[in-house]
Amino acid sequence: MRLRELAEKLGREVRGDGDVTLSGVAPLETAGPGDLSFVRSLAWSKKLGQTRAAAVVAPALIETGGLPVLVSPNPGLDFARSVALLLPATRPAAGVHPSAFVASDASVDPSASVGPLCSVGDGVRIGARSVLHAGVHVYPGARVGDDCTLHSGSVIGEGTEIGDRVSLQPGVVLGGDGFGYAFDEQGRLEKVPQVGRVVVEDDVEIGAGTTVDRATLGETRIRAGAKIDNLVMIAHNCDVGESAVIIAQAGLAGSTTVGRRAILMAQSGAAGHLAVGDGAFVSARAGLHKDVAPGARVFGAPAMEERRWHRVIAAMARLPEALRRLRAVEKKLGIRTTPEANEGR
Repeated sequence: MRLRELAEKLGREVRGDGDVTLSGVAPLETAGPGDLSFVRSLAWSKKLGQTRAAAVVAPALIETGGLPVLVSPNPGLDFARSVALLLPATRPAAGVHPSAFVASDASVDPSASVGPLCSVGDGVRIGARSVLHAGVHVYPGARVGDDCTLHSGSVIGEGTEIGDRVSLQPGVVLGGDGFGYAFDEQGRLEKVPQVGRVVVEDDVEIGAGTTVDRATLGETRIRAGAKIDNLVMIAHNCDVGESAVIIAQAGLAGSTTVGRRAILMAQSGAAGHLAVGDGAFVSARAGLHKDVAPGARVFGAPAMEERRWHRVIAAMARLPEALRRLRAVEKKLGIRTTPEANEGR
């Protein structure tokens, strides 16, 4: 595709030779003739003098030394859209692979693709143009909407409902039992039946190895446009809001509610029955023990408001010096109150 054609599709302007031909994409360091790359800011522009890229996506104020530019107010986003246009995803042919099992009362749209060694249970519905890659298992009563992509090894539990344009990366499990037990009269653990379901709304993407447990009663729901990274654990009866983002290795205990456009960073965790408000930000490794207000930014474990957390971290850096001064005062006063002074007593 010529740079000018790409710019027209994106509604952007070209600076320089718009007739240069683009056949691929690459980082500035490794790009060659025919590759499109991008620059977000002046900090990146230092590499422009050494790149062999055919053209770049860049902000208007970046000087590229004559290199053709697709001028963009948001280079990262326009580059992502360019990748989709230059390297469109391929999909397998429609139809059911001979090694797949499809129950007699299941409904698979003729335009859908069911790959090798898949199993599609009783009463399942697979929508138009959806793709089940090799080894996907869809349990009885589940629904998969239109234009979905379920990658290898995904498991869709009984009664799970998946909307349109949902993408599940390899190894996602939707609708496994929630972790619920009660002690019986002899003090032994007895399983609490998990009879609810999982609902995933439209335009959701869920990363590899992530699990979303079925509800004990009612629903565990992932709302439209939410993006969930790899190795995330979402427990029974959670509700993840529209366009929320949950990053790798985060975990939500049962009945946690995550608001619209909230962001939970890597390895953060929430105790059960908590609410994270709309637009809130939870830092990496934060531990939530109480609700987070809409728009709040919390850090640390236990989680605290951002500015307070910064003060706490700054104070911790000063603790060794404060302890040294305390020991000096104790010595001057002839008192012994530090833990080290009391060792052996």
